[in-house]
Amino acid sequence: MTRLLLTASEAAEALAISRSKLYQLLHAGALVSVLISGSHRIPLSALHDYINHLTDKEAAA
Repeated sequence: MTRLLLTASEAAEALAISRSKLYQLLHAGALVSVLISGSHRIPLSALHDYINHLTDKEAAA
């Protein structure tokens, strides 16, 4: 079964960024997460949305 939610560490690794940068993106609202028992979980769809936003932004420049 494919996991639908990633931990912050897993999401950071998937995006090839540091965990602290991932938390900066979360707090800035650039990346969506859900809280489960006080822990951030990032939906796979949120990673795809973030990447699409970055590529759209690059294409517009």
